[in-house]
Amino acid sequence: MKKVFIVAILALSLNSFAQDRKEKHSRGEMEQMTPEQRNQLMVKKMTLELDLNAKQQEQVGKIMEEQSAKRKAMKAERKAKMEDAKADRFEMANKMLDDQIEMKNKMKSILSADQYTKWESQREKNREKMGERMERWKEKHKGEKRD
Repeated sequence: MKKVFIVAILALSLNSFAQDRKEKHSRGEMEQMTPEQRNQLMVKKMTLELDLNAKQQEQVGKIMEEQSAKRKAMKAERKAKMEDAKADRFEMANKMLDDQIEMKNKMKSILSADQYTKWESQREKNREKMGERMERWKEKHKGEKRD
């Protein structure tokens, strides 16, 4: 019984190690791409998932470009605010939520009801994945002192 337990623990630890390596590898590839390349891939993935027509692809591509530019600007802004100890979290969260509402309304006006539903469910899946990654990160960095 003891041996079975040890084998099970080893199998689980090897499995989680393999998943971590796979995630790092896939994340590294996306980081090496230009924002334009990432946007193009996102539009193509959405075309496959939502069966977008050419006009929708063009419109969604423009939205992705806008979002990419906003993210880049927000990242620079966030970096500047992080240096300032009095960063107002409420304003940042409020602005981010306003941007999400704007994005949602734009997508709703472009996509059909069925496409919009699929898009929403895919976004929810991505949020869940991000939450899982954040939890793993928190566990990994638990007890570390932050500056």
